[in-house]
Amino acid sequence: MHAGTNAPADIEAYIEACPEVSRAAMLQIRETIRAEVPDAEERLSYQMPTFFLHGVLAHYAAWKNHIGFYPGSAAIEAMEEKLAEYRVSKVAIQFPLSKPMPRDLIRQIIRLRVKANSERASTHP
Repeated sequence: MHAGTNAPADIEAYIEACPEVSRAAMLQIRETIRAEVPDAEERLSYQMPTFFLHGVLAHYAAWKNHIGFYPGSAAIEAMEEKLAEYRVSKVAIQFPLSKPMPRDLIRQIIRLRVKANSERASTHP
């Protein structure tokens, strides 16, 4: 879905354009993060749905066989053991569409990002 498509107008348009299996996963991620951080702002960044609170919390994007989740390298390093079953790179985690979205893991990652962004914001106003 993500690669080679026209830029969506907003997050709803992005998610609506996803195939059904991807759409369900995208909505689960969105709902999970919204519930964890209701004050976070949502907007498109790099043509991907993104949550912001004192900076980027995470980007996420639909691909053919997985959802790409982009919480940044520090979060991935901190969660390395819990991410062992997923394909990861320095800045991305691939959640396969063939498995349920790991909502608890997403919550834990988002908590780390909120803490890091809040600490940075309090020391660099």
